[in-house]
Amino acid sequence: MARRYPATPAVRALKTADIGFEPFVYDYSKHEGALGAADFIGIDLHLTAKTIVFVTDNGDGVVVLMHGDMEVSTKKLARVLGVKRVTPADQREASRITGYQFGGTSPLGMRSNPPVLAQQTLGDLDRVYVNAGSRGFVIGIRADDLLRLAEATTADVATG
Repeated sequence: MARRYPATPAVRALKTADIGFEPFVYDYSKHEGALGAADFIGIDLHLTAKTIVFVTDNGDGVVVLMHGDMEVSTKKLARVLGVKRVTPADQREASRITGYQFGGTSPLGMRSNPPVLAQQTLGDLDRVYVNAGSRGFVIGIRADDLLRLAEATTADVATG
């Protein structure tokens, strides 16, 4: 019997856009984020895309997709956005901006329509693994499909 997966807003967005994906449901109790997902699926952490919510100095939210093994440079991100400063959103802000529970945030099917910025090298991947809107629920999806459906702008916002 096939394992069932949650019917999240992200899944509804994927089905509406007729985009194929491979679901992975795992025990989130370890709270290991992208590392836990990569270990469960058996892939390199670099192939995962973390969904991180930031708030600009003018109060606007922005969602960043970053490789699981890399970090976001807030200086680069602020420069790309044309603001003085960005800070990671706290759990309450992240939930308000995306409509998702912290730890289960997907760049697809968000409640509001914040801009999505993706690390430019994510587009170099054939397939990427990203949260699908629930803790412990990740999907494998073609990187170009993810970026298109998320309406993501790409830029180099990684540290280093």
